[in-house]
Amino acid sequence: MKKGYLYIAIATILFSSMEIMLKTISQSFNPIQLTFERFFIGGLILLPFSIKSLKSKEESVNKEDIKQFLLLGFMCVVVSMIFYQLAVNYTKASVVAVIFSCNPVFVMIFAYIFLKEEIHSHNILSLILEIVGIIIIINPLSIKLSSIGLTLTLLAAITFALYGVLGKKSASKFGGEVVTCFSFILGSIEMLILILIGHIPSVSTLLTSFNLDSFANVPLFTGYNMGNILSVIYVYVFVTGLGYASYFKAMEETSANTASLVFFFKPVLSPILAFIFINEFIPINMIVGILFIVAGSIFTIICNMSLEKKLLANEDEINSNQ
Repeated sequence: MKKGYLYIAIATILFSSMEIMLKTISQSFNPIQLTFERFFIGGLILLPFSIKSLKSKEESVNKEDIKQFLLLGFMCVVVSMIFYQLAVNYTKASVVAVIFSCNPVFVMIFAYIFLKEEIHSHNILSLILEIVGIIIIINPLSIKLSSIGLTLTLLAAITFALYGVLGKKSASKFGGEVVTCFSFILGSIEMLILILIGHIPSVSTLLTSFNLDSFANVPLFTGYNMGNILSVIYVYVFVTGLGYASYFKAMEETSANTASLVFFFKPVLSPILAFIFINEFIPINMIVGILFIVAGSIFTIICNMSLEKKLLANEDEINSNQ
């Protein structure tokens, strides 16, 4: 469990810097191109580590596993991250970061439906505190949010939560880095097929007529220069590769609900990083909201640790009686 919280910390730091870095390079790339290339390259970087992990666990990938990775890749790369990247283009990075952090609400629901994970009273109380904090940060009474940006971000959050929960079983079997690697590579291949279809003249014309220019004639491996290469490497290698691997490792070591703490700490850390690196002002409502989120997150950690001690004590008692 302690190792799980270390992975949560790593994923939180990397994910909290994601919107800032994506915003700085988004003008240089088509959003679909950026999504495809960062997940494809991120997956390739993880490939040698994944192969080593498979050998150490003496596991092999069968047809059913590949089908699962194809589903996970489609859910994450093709669906969730396209919604996410488009949302970053339509509205402020900080707003996307905060709203996307609502996905633990959906994780809790999906984990209950698909994994039969219990919903404890402290989970619900923590969620209430954290949702109140998020609402205070968004401050809907005074901030005009793009309806398109809001919808895209919510869709990204819902589908990412589903991706995480559906990947829990595979992560328990293969490990987080394997699931991340293969779902990224296969999801990127699925996206590449869609990109190539978008190059067909008739399809391209149709997409453009529906104002879906971002999906038509998507360029590949262009836009890189000395001015953005360091930011690109950070996004592709660290945020996309290491960040998602850490998230799944956290889920492997703890639970889907506990790993989702990443997205409660994220809206706390993201504004701080934005203030440090791009001088974004932190208003009073954001500070108050952050305090609510921190309270909810700390409450969850304390309750989970207490619950874990009780379970271990019960196991010890059962073993001693046998």
